[in-house]
Amino acid sequence: MILAVIRETVQLDNDRTAQALFGPQDRYLAILEEGIDAQVVARGTEVTLIGEEAAVRRGKAILAHLVKLIDSREITESDVRYAFAMQAQGRSEKEVAGLKETLLITAHGKHIRPKTIGQGVYIQQIKDHTITFGIGPAGTGKTYLAVVMAVRALKRREVSRIVLTRPAVEAGEKLGFLPGDLQDKVDPYLRPLYDGLYDTLGQEVAQRYLDKGIIEIAPLAYMRGRTLDDSFIILDEAQNATKEQMKMFLTRIGFGSRAVVTGDVTQIDLPRTSASGLVSAKAILDGIEEIAFSFLEAEDVVRHPVVAKIIRAYERDSAKKEQVHDPVFNQNHLA
Repeated sequence: MILAVIRETVQLDNDRTAQALFGPQDRYLAILEEGIDAQVVARGTEVTLIGEEAAVRRGKAILAHLVKLIDSREITESDVRYAFAMQAQGRSEKEVAGLKETLLITAHGKHIRPKTIGQGVYIQQIKDHTITFGIGPAGTGKTYLAVVMAVRALKRREVSRIVLTRPAVEAGEKLGFLPGDLQDKVDPYLRPLYDGLYDTLGQEVAQRYLDKGIIEIAPLAYMRGRTLDDSFIILDEAQNATKEQMKMFLTRIGFGSRAVVTGDVTQIDLPRTSASGLVSAKAILDGIEEIAFSFLEAEDVVRHPVVAKIIRAYERDSAKKEQVHDPVFNQNHLA
């Protein structure tokens, strides 16, 4: 069966929109052409799509999404690639609008906005809930955006301090072999949190807040026995917190406080005899209206595009191994 080829032209508002949409050396149009499996021809402020009806319709929807983003900010290659997932999932205009909001302007004048629909949902859940779990692979921005929201709340005087913590779980090296005192030993484990603070506040301001105790960064073990009122609390690398540690952390939250728990369940460094508190939290806490679970996917990765491909490759490998060890699968396929 031969499907009819159609041609449709999209008229852009002006040269600035066209230049932003086409990308450096028409790179974004090349990505679009490859993704929709149709020919894309650009002339001036016109983009013509030539191909099967379904492909052309999909291309028009993706172009419309990108043009709306261009109205509020400069788009990137990640935006173009993510537009395919957004269109396939039938995301609403309300969700797309969430990508335009500036959450924070950094010390260097950079406007921080969610870059994917998944990040936008994650941000909204942080706003709407007392405790939010951000679960997803590396590069999805779950820790960085949590720090951004914490700094935003501090600047708006919604909280009086920020508390950042993570388990100091060893992954190959023993803490005792590292040089320095206890703080020197645990600082490398907390470095991603420092990086987020330095980027959002600037190193000088961040250090001043740390010195005054307005911002506190400490290993998870230091949270025991405390009640944290009027605070924005972040537990990072939560997949390496035990079930008991997770309960301990969650019960530290006091009046006027908000917490974000981030982690990647595919990167658990705990001994096999210890259950991850992040894995068990969904089943235990499901149904509590003040708690939200936000699941970020490979499509939400905002690093180099190859990172998303690496994540998917490992996911496929894990799925194959699970099938090999599944008795039902073995009976059906190895008989």
